[in-house]
Amino acid sequence: MEIENSHAYFIGDIGSWSERTEVHKAAYLGQVSQLQHLIQSGASVNVVAVDSITPLHEACVRGQAQCVRLLLEAGAQVDARNVDGSTPLCEASSAGSLECVKILLDHGAKANPALTSRTASPLHEACMGGNSDCVKLLVATGASLEAYDLYYGTPLHVACVNKKTDCVKVLLNAGAKVNSARFHETPLHHAAKNMQLEMIETLVVFGANIHARDQQDRKPVDYTTPGSPSATCLKFYETTPMSLQQLSRLAVRKRLGTSALKVIGQLDIPKLIISFLCYQ
Repeated sequence: MEIENSHAYFIGDIGSWSERTEVHKAAYLGQVSQLQHLIQSGASVNVVAVDSITPLHEACVRGQAQCVRLLLEAGAQVDARNVDGSTPLCEASSAGSLECVKILLDHGAKANPALTSRTASPLHEACMGGNSDCVKLLVATGASLEAYDLYYGTPLHVACVNKKTDCVKVLLNAGAKVNSARFHETPLHHAAKNMQLEMIETLVVFGANIHARDQQDRKPVDYTTPGSPSATCLKFYETTPMSLQQLSRLAVRKRLGTSALKVIGQLDIPKLIISFLCYQ
């Protein structure tokens, strides 16, 4: 069993085994007793490998919640950055470990660490992996919906590029800007390229501009296969005006922005209207 675990540890790592300490190894493999023994023996919980990966990074990559808690309680730096600028919260969000994300946030991890040319935010990472529960928690903690990654754009762009419809819904309902653009390319362009019918419908209902043109002067429908469900859907929206009801909902949501869900729930109006405004 130990051989199998050690082999798993090698896969996808940067550098070789010798570059990591026993603390790194125990954290990665979830060996709680061993990690506790090492800490009690005076081993540093903030020791870094050649690639600046800390034991806390290692534990988060594998979603080893017990090790994450143990390391933090022993003084591990919650926002340590590896060579790519990623924090443990980025790693936990990417891994989809809701428990690790909760523990890190409870210990003061920044939901919005400063981005670099090589770094995505924890919210970007959660969207990339389609981890909608982590997305919900990060958004509730104040993660920026418009954090901008140089490669993809906003978290909404990332969710659309990676075909993560559940994450798209969470972001939009939280108030993410549906028509944010990277080089004139909107989330709807990505949804159309990926032929994601449900995602396309969701984006349009939240106010996506079906006529938006990217740097190639192409509309979302231009990226679909003629006659496909996605193309038919976009063609329908291009030729059918929005209802007054839908226009009113978009106007209210735009006015309220990211506070929409909280404010709408407090309005003294029929529950049916509240449900409509909240896309329930």
